[in-house]
Parts: sequence; structure tokens; C-alpha cells
Amino acid sequence: MVNRRIILHVDMDQFYAAVEQREHPEFSGKPVIVGADPKEGRGRGVVQTCSYEAREFGIRSGMPISRAWKLCPDAIFVRPKFELYISTSNRVMAILRRKAEKFEQWGLDEAFLDVTSKVEGFEKAKQLALTIKKEILRKERLTCSIGIGSNKLVAKIASDYNKPDGITMVRDGEESRFLAPLPVRRLLWIGKKTERQLGKLGIKTIGDLAGFDTLTLREKFGSMASYYFQAARGIDESEVSGKGIAKSISREVTFEEDTSDMNQIFETLNQLCREIHEELEEKKKLFKTITIKIRYGTFRTFTHGKTLSFYSNSLQTFQKTSMKLFEPFLKKNEKVRLIGVKVSNFLSGGKQKTLF
Repeated sequence: MVNRRIILHVDMDQFYAAVEQREHPEFSGKPVIVGADPKEGRGRGVVQTCSYEAREFGIRSGMPISRAWKLCPDAIFVRPKFELYISTSNRVMAILRRKAEKFEQWGLDEAFLDVTSKVEGFEKAKQLALTIKKEILRKERLTCSIGIGSNKLVAKIASDYNKPDGITMVRDGEESRFLAPLPVRRLLWIGKKTERQLGKLGIKTIGDLAGFDTLTLREKFGSMASYYFQAARGIDESEVSGKGIAKSISREVTFEEDTSDMNQIFETLNQLCREIHEELEEKKKLFKTITIKIRYGTFRTFTHGKTLSFYSNSLQTFQKTSMKLFEPFLKKNEKVRLIGVKVSNFLSGGKQKTLF
């Protein structure tokens, strides 16, 4: 008999905004928007996150700050304080680590806990979840939502099912029934682009995907079809591991002929940035460090990097910074053989969007 796992996914509620409300009691119960300065509707940048009160006005993460101001000009707009959020996150994660057999942190506001050896069955897991919620509330004055399942995929989807301050438990054997009515976008690694492609096939819910013809799915999505097929049935064998995700994402290209054509070099660079950005969007990751690589026809190779003062998911920021990093190396009278670009220093979690 297979030893079924019990996995918890803990997701802090409206994390940045909740920390701001904790630090400023006068913000409690009011619409709080963490983002750029709206400047009376003329500000640039986007909403990074917002309180549930702000969401009642239709404000969402990633929305242009000027649009948020128009929807709720009386909201409290604050710039992010990453040092405060990180220190708070560290304390929360220390609480969670002590409760788990295996622990895996995703970004500042969420983590997976394998508690298989810590509890006897799902009811005991629910009691543990209540204990975790009470301890975080007592020590940090913050709430969280917890999903309980037999694997990471189901636990993560469950944590978002009853927000804020909720617990959702999906017992072993109930995965398919729980997932079936949910929108297909709820599955991990299915972004807007994939959702549109699935929609053209008539696939709207996870249940639709689970019952779809596997051969057609493989023709449309190649190797990813196997993941979609299993995920839609609530099957996920991935382990809770502190190793986390890849530490960087990179692309490079060797020109067919060495070139000094600036237009060709920058057009190629922008395409590399777009490819990396698409992967970042799919994996819901923000980056902070950009590194470029250049190799001349003489095979001399140089790398140069920059760490931003903020986490970003902006393609424009990525491309502009990469170009500036390349400029000093393109003033020489040497032809270029290869260029590459890399992003690293990630922050996970699609809910926390860039300011810039």
C-alpha cells in the first residue's frame, strides 16, 4: 500500500498590505495600495498588492497605478518597504519550519510543509493548521490561509479556495472532485497564454481538461500535455524540498557571422529578453539581478551584471537595463560573435507584482 503524504500550503493573506496595516493601525479596515505614487492619476507604475478593502473597488495586483487611483482616489497609497516585509517573512517562516518534516519556501509569503510524519491523518493535520494560524496571529498579528492535501499541487490550490483566513482540506481520494469545477487557470504553470489556447479547444475547467482526448492534447502542447493531464486529475509526485527552483534563467545566441551591426545586436538582445520574460511570467517569478554576456570574434568573453534596487517583472525594465549593460562593450571596434543575458535573484509568487 502506498504511503500517502499530507502536505500543507501556507499562504499569507494580502501580505505586504497586511504588514502595512499592522504597522499603521489607522490603516485598518481601509483600502491600502502598495505601489507607486499615483500623482493624482498621472503616476506611472503598477499596483504591487492591495488590501481586501481595496479589492472591493475592483483594484487588482498588476493594475496601472493611474487606473487604481481613478477607481479609488481616497485609498491609502504606500511605497513598498522590502526590509520590513523580509524581516516579517523570516519570523513567519521560522514558525512554519518547526512544524514540518520537510519545508519549502516560495517567496516571502508562502511555503509548503510536509507533515506526513508529524500527524496521524487529515483531521490531525487540520488541528495542526489551526495551531499554525493561531501562533502566527499571536506573534505577528497577521492571518494566513492554509490548504491541506495529499500533494503540493492540491494543497496550493486549496489554500486559495477559502481566502482570507481560511482552511481548506482535500482528503486523499477527493482530489478530482475538488478540482473538477475550478477554472483551468488555477493549475500551476498555466498562464494566460495557455489558458487561451485551452479555451479554443473548449477546455474551461480542470474537469474539462481531465476528460479531454490525450492525443489531441499532445499534438497541441507536446511534452507539457502529460503534466496537464496528470495535474487535472490531482496527481503530483513532486517532493517538498528546500532546494527550491532554478537559481537563474538565461538565453544566449551565436551569430551566424561575427557582427558589429548595432541594430542586429539589440534586436537579438530584445528577443532573448522576451523569451526569458515569457518564462518568468509562466513561472510567476520576479527578478532582481540582470547579467549580460558578450564574446567577440577573437573569443574574448566578458560578463557584466547589475542588481536592481527592486524586484521586477517588467519586460521594459529588463530590456532597457540589458541594453545599458551592453553599451560599454559595443563601443570597441570589434565584431561580436555571441551575446547572452541572464536573470537571477528571484522572488516567487504571482501575487506580488513589480512597482516599475
